[in-house]
Amino acid sequence: MEYREIGKTGLKISALSFGASSLGGVFHSLKESDGIQAVHTAVDNGLNFIDVSPYYGHYKAETVLGKALKEIDRSKYILSTKVGRYGENGVNCWDYSAKKATESVYESMERLNVEFIDLINVHDVEFSDVNQVINETLPALHELKAKGVVGHVGITGLPLELLKYVVENTEKGVVESILSFCHYCLNDDALADYLDFFEANEVGVINASPLSMGMLTERGAPVWHPATPELKAVCEKAVQHVKSKGASIEQMAMKYSVSNPRISSTLFSTTSSENVLKNIKWIEEPLDEQLLQEVREIIGPYFRETWENS
Repeated sequence: MEYREIGKTGLKISALSFGASSLGGVFHSLKESDGIQAVHTAVDNGLNFIDVSPYYGHYKAETVLGKALKEIDRSKYILSTKVGRYGENGVNCWDYSAKKATESVYESMERLNVEFIDLINVHDVEFSDVNQVINETLPALHELKAKGVVGHVGITGLPLELLKYVVENTEKGVVESILSFCHYCLNDDALADYLDFFEANEVGVINASPLSMGMLTERGAPVWHPATPELKAVCEKAVQHVKSKGASIEQMAMKYSVSNPRISSTLFSTTSSENVLKNIKWIEEPLDEQLLQEVREIIGPYFRETWENS
């Protein structure tokens, strides 16, 4: 497994890492023991970075992950969670106030059974008053950093321009990392255009959703997927084309996403130990450049088409 530093944090994380959203039953129901075993399998096989959020499953993902982490030596993993986006009684809610952010960190640590969070993120800044994030949320998290409660501070979100805006409007070092999703995968590599900017500002880059939230799978996009019908159709055509060549779109997508050394890590999520091992195997296999070009041609004018977060 290759390990890369997150910006200038000193944190060396695996090029492929474990996203714990599935532990909250976000994508489908789970057997808790399977999810716990998947975390153990990931860490035992060199995936040392784990990302979660209180929002995933409305606290369930952190709770299940906490049960898994109880049985793992703290030195074996680097832990990331978030503030700002939550859920109560099945209803999504947002609160980017300093008070809530501070409380949320301590509540997350209790659910996760840890006394320190390596990386704390402001979750999905597109749902916030971004000026509040800049002037209130981020300073509150840096107060916790000064107290030794958290190690480093980052932001996450879908719109790349907004992530850039936050970095531009804070002092260097305030935002130490960004987490972007669905912008470095087979159908959208827009994140590549921002790497020079983030590197110049010493901001580490983490990528998520290499399968474009299920569009780049043989199972296909879930019904709730926010992409346009046209984009879904060309991705399905690409999936079938790759399959007709005796190859796996999932393998190609995973390999492509981890292949850029300027991106610290790519997150994937599963509750299956078998899938953890499969993904590790996939990134060790070569990328078929000719087939990649054919996929790009199929996606054609819909390449880099995005959507609003919801």
